[in-house]
Amino acid sequence: MTITRKTVADKIGAYLHHRLSLASLVDWAENAMMSADFSAQSHQCLRDVVARLGVADVRAFGLTWEDCEQFLESLGYSARIEIVAGRTARSAATVQWAPLARGRSPSKAIRFVVAALL
Repeated sequence: MTITRKTVADKIGAYLHHRLSLASLVDWAENAMMSADFSAQSHQCLRDVVARLGVADVRAFGLTWEDCEQFLESLGYSARIEIVAGRTARSAATVQWAPLARGRSPSKAIRFVVAALL
């Protein structure tokens, strides 16, 4: 299986959306490091990010929001947080990511949106 920037961004996004546990993300990363092919055009970047995800369950490393944000930016994506009123805490916040526009600074690509559902 070839690992691309999108593959890794999707895994990070699934983790941030609580669709993938930290343990599952770490298992995927460890397996990818051992057996996957990394896209040639981004080989070093992909290996660096996936290697770091593979040790995210170690207390000395962990995995913070800032780490995920930095990983997404290095992969050419930006993170956006949208907070909406909801009936449960799980539905109250969502995280979205999108590819960075060419020539756009990663720090300026992060947008925070607050909306209320009626």
